[in-house]
Amino acid sequence: MEVIAINGYPRTDLGKKGTKAVRSEGKIPCVLYSPGLSEHFAAEIAGVRHLIYTPDFKVAEIDVAGKKYRCIVKDVQYHPVTEKILHIDFLSLVEGHAVKVEVPLRFTGTAIGVKGGGKLQQKMRRVKVKTMPENMVSELTMDISKLDMGQSIRVRDITPPKNVEILSSPSTPVATIEIPRALRSAAASAEKAKK
Repeated sequence: MEVIAINGYPRTDLGKKGTKAVRSEGKIPCVLYSPGLSEHFAAEIAGVRHLIYTPDFKVAEIDVAGKKYRCIVKDVQYHPVTEKILHIDFLSLVEGHAVKVEVPLRFTGTAIGVKGGGKLQQKMRRVKVKTMPENMVSELTMDISKLDMGQSIRVRDITPPKNVEILSSPSTPVATIEIPRALRSAAASAEKAKK
């Protein structure tokens, strides 16, 4: 699993003025939550970019005044117009404390239906899982090679790794092989010709 190192600058002034001052320096106000602790700090935008703007699941190693914390991103607040990052909440990974995270879902193999001219529609890109920090995975994979035209696979068809529990609804469709209109009309014409 990829780990992104982030330098945190401790914050003492936590009011609106202090937050505004942090943003005017080009930094992002952040809070790190851990059992019995919340650490306020500021981070460089360049330091968090590879953690936030990515489809991959990554872990952050935050260094605040010499103390290192292994964390995941809990929440990100964006400006409603400019989409700039306004605030980030991190959750510290503590051994023995289960965490809920969303990990990317990747497909392996080429579906039979795609080879026959169908189109793969991915309905779900991330799956919510619950696991201990030591068993955390960076992604879940699914083999779609047996999927034919008109067929779907659902969350219940995902085989999770050991000690990883899937929290997403089991009946939610993950992917479908759509039959193109041209193939549907050709099939309909063939049916009419038989009659």
